[in-house]
Amino acid sequence: MDILKKIEMFRHEEEKLKWEGTFGEYLEIVKEKPWVAQSAHSRVYNMIKDAGVEDVKGQKRYKFFSNQLFGLEEALERLVEEYFHPAAKRLDVRKRILLLMGPVSGGKSTLVTMLKRGLEAYSHHEKGAVYAIKGCPMHEDPLHLIPHHLRKDFYDEYGIRIEGNLSPLNSMRLEQEYGGRIEDVLIERIIFSEDRRVGIGTFSPSDPKSQDIADLTGSIDFSTIAEYGSESDPRAYRFDGELNKANRGMMEFQEMLKCDEKFLWHLLSLTQEGNFKAGRFALISADELIVAHTNETEYRSFISNKKNEALHSRIIVMPIPYNLKVTQEEKIYDKMIRESDVADVHIAPHTLRVAAMFTILTRLKEPKKGDIDLVKKMRLYDGENVEGYNRADVEELKKEYADEGMSGIDPRYVINRISSTIIRKEISSINALDVLRSLKEGLDQHPSITPELKERYLNFISLARKEYDDIAKKEVQKAFVYSYEESAKTLMDNYLDNVEAYCNKSKLRDPLTGEEINPDEKLMRSIEEQIGISENAKKAFREEILIRISAYARKGKRFDYNSHDRLREAIQKKLFADLKDVVKITTSTKTPDEQQLKKVNEVVARLIDEHGYNSTSANELLRYVGSLLNR
Repeated sequence: MDILKKIEMFRHEEEKLKWEGTFGEYLEIVKEKPWVAQSAHSRVYNMIKDAGVEDVKGQKRYKFFSNQLFGLEEALERLVEEYFHPAAKRLDVRKRILLLMGPVSGGKSTLVTMLKRGLEAYSHHEKGAVYAIKGCPMHEDPLHLIPHHLRKDFYDEYGIRIEGNLSPLNSMRLEQEYGGRIEDVLIERIIFSEDRRVGIGTFSPSDPKSQDIADLTGSIDFSTIAEYGSESDPRAYRFDGELNKANRGMMEFQEMLKCDEKFLWHLLSLTQEGNFKAGRFALISADELIVAHTNETEYRSFISNKKNEALHSRIIVMPIPYNLKVTQEEKIYDKMIRESDVADVHIAPHTLRVAAMFTILTRLKEPKKGDIDLVKKMRLYDGENVEGYNRADVEELKKEYADEGMSGIDPRYVINRISSTIIRKEISSINALDVLRSLKEGLDQHPSITPELKERYLNFISLARKEYDDIAKKEVQKAFVYSYEESAKTLMDNYLDNVEAYCNKSKLRDPLTGEEINPDEKLMRSIEEQIGISENAKKAFREEILIRISAYARKGKRFDYNSHDRLREAIQKKLFADLKDVVKITTSTKTPDEQQLKKVNEVVARLIDEHGYNSTSANELLRYVGSLLNR
């Protein structure tokens, strides 16, 4: 009953949104809420903006896209700021077809679908309200009723510019149904719906021999010719093409670059002048966003054809590359798995991350600087701290290749291999090694991978495996530390006491004997060496720690285990190094004694309770790490 109640509530909400009145009453709404008269481009821009904008490290993130598109922040910022924003301001860019260009499975179709579904939802809200002449098949803008000679006066009074002419059908209706009385013309509120063909259209070309231009612009209804007497009577015309129905909203033009030229000619006039030719009528005005998408190969072929020059100048190309961040790629896989029928299968922690590492490595281009490798580049792109490099280095790396992210392994391939792993194993749990193995096997079946590319990808699988080895060892070692946070805190407090004494040239007091002792250089170096702090650099590192403590104290904040990333890493590595032998013996013993068995069971329990493993994946991890430590 709950779902039926929700359906009923939704129906009541839609009923509440319905409005009908005269043009005179509509003008009162325009005066109070001028945004109802905005253009299609402005509506799309405001829809995105109204969903919320965040500033993350100087980069804009639009919440409208946040739950569906991952790792495309830069491309989306460019799309919004270089196309939608100026188009909303009625600048010349709105007279261009928006062409999204990028590799397969890169998010282009998802982006367009989000815009369409978003407009449907936005038209339900007050800020996205759309009004049209009642009974018009093109949902025409009511302001087209204002005669041209009065439009300047209308702008002076309302501050709204009117573009476009009244359609032939509504011109006839104005005279015949309303006796020329504009103020009496009925206006209604419309709700965008692709299913009902209101404000949103999709054109997909078929066989050029059978494709009819009427699919775009509508056609004559021959059954009414006898009634109306002429093909030029607008009542004898079906205004039901995609360009007609998408008026006031947007139209997705699928496979636009594969279309016959005659279909593209109509777009020349529509984009530049805001109108198109249909039947034996004057030009018909239309206000709509036209979005197309293609891959790079098709686009290069299109622009190389001289016949397409006129249309090419009316296209604005927005590159939509693959995501280049490991953490965002993980989110893509997680989303795709949640939407599948294998969502109930346990995927061990770090499995998707390791798969994402392999994928990102295939998309990155070799750095031109000799002092950085692909793995470091991958980490920098993902926002990790890499010693010796900063944010400026990341920006410099991004400028090296304009087409980075336009090639490589696509997310669907990885999900297909994960699915294959799940089905083949026929168990309820998979881990990173299972997926890496499946990715490797799948390279032979991938039709577009050359032998040279396969060798390169196999190397990336090896690199991802090495990364996983480090992750696995840390995971097990961390689980072996009983009361890990307490152990780490104790070690860090001890280190900080010694650092403070060292920097202040003072002594420490032995807690047992009470005598004064020198700072423990051996302890401090055993921790600092874990993260590569040299003998010459130790003084600067210790002073940096002391400065950070002072800064925290001034702000009334407590310096703790998580306050300094590199120190935390050093503490972890020191604890792990001390425990390595214990882990090695316990995980590798074939017949563990009672104490060892108890320890293993404790570790398994901790991996399950605190790290997200299940019984199967936790035991697999322990066996694997034991084999690594015994090599």
